[in-house]
Amino acid sequence: MPTVTMTVNGTQRTGTVEGRTLLAEFLREHLGLTGTHVGCDTSQCGACVVHVDGSSVKSCTCLAVQADGAEITTIEGLANGADLHPMQEAFRDHHGLQCGFCTPGMVMSAIDLANRSPDPSEHEVREWLEGNLCRCTGYHNIVKAVQAGARAMGGGS
Repeated sequence: MPTVTMTVNGTQRTGTVEGRTLLAEFLREHLGLTGTHVGCDTSQCGACVVHVDGSSVKSCTCLAVQADGAEITTIEGLANGADLHPMQEAFRDHHGLQCGFCTPGMVMSAIDLANRSPDPSEHEVREWLEGNLCRCTGYHNIVKAVQAGARAMGGGS
């Protein structure tokens, strides 16, 4: 079985995995980082989004061996102690979540968008989040949260 080594939330982590182990499974089951959710098993819901080398990736479509040597950031790696990341604060302040299942993936995707477009329009946000499904909201507050979070980030993570 292959051994993988990656930097996860700033800490180098190594594990032995089967070649077919998904990155989402490695993060959740091997490293105990359960903030990365798996909601559909078909890469359509976006609940599993993490950052791989700074870009948002659906971790249910990436094998752990493909992430060998990569820098991975999960939802658990965003806050600085008790201080939430600006995008997390925006989701809280603008009521961009209800049940919270999709929220980690939404936040991770939104940060990637904000890094690419520091002042995204409503259309840009809606288009970017097409691969992230929320079954509880009408997306209005999510869009407002992403826009506020992007402004608070000031063009960078």
